[in-house]
Amino acid sequence: MPTSRTVEVAATAVERVAAAVRSDILSGVLAPGEPLREEAAADRFEVSRHTVRAAFQRLVSERLAVAEAYRGVRVASFGRDEVIALQQLRAALEVEAVRITCERYGPVWPDFVLAPARDTLARLVELAAAAAGPGEVDWLEVERVHADFHRALVATSDSPRIIEAHAALGSELLLFLLHVRPHYTLDTLINEHRALLDELPTRGGDAVREHLEHSTRLLIGA
Repeated sequence: MPTSRTVEVAATAVERVAAAVRSDILSGVLAPGEPLREEAAADRFEVSRHTVRAAFQRLVSERLAVAEAYRGVRVASFGRDEVIALQQLRAALEVEAVRITCERYGPVWPDFVLAPARDTLARLVELAAAAAGPGEVDWLEVERVHADFHRALVATSDSPRIIEAHAALGSELLLFLLHVRPHYTLDTLINEHRALLDELPTRGGDAVREHLEHSTRLLIGA
């Protein structure tokens, strides 16, 4: 019977493999639709194929990968249908979260409510200042902070179930942001989110909906 130590080591190995492959997907090293090979990953990470299989399944559960019968596992693609479906879900959560906040505070939100989102904007400004040029931007970190901004908006609602559902998007949201990256400069990203933050107390969910619809149009070319 496996000991608790054996189970812990196995779980750590699974997470190590999942974290490395997740990083490759979110950085664009692994392209959409690219197969994930168990044998190659087992050799690379010096683990069993069972460990690799469990790691891949974790990525499937995060919607970073897709498992197909007789075809194995591949990196998830973001076609028109996937983009629209994710953005519809985000709108359902983010617009409703902001509606709740507007209902609670009216057109003047207390500073502490907006502070976490403002902090993420400040972090984006720091990343822009640290970059020597457009090609030096740490886009993976930008995307993490960008996701934190939207999580901060949802958190203003103080609605545990909405916050939990939005947090579950996690890695899939980062994958979406990877695909939207070519359509933005960091300055444009900062300016758009600063404008969104300024509009929230007075325009509420309408401002969020328009913001999400804009990024949807960029990706599907509508």
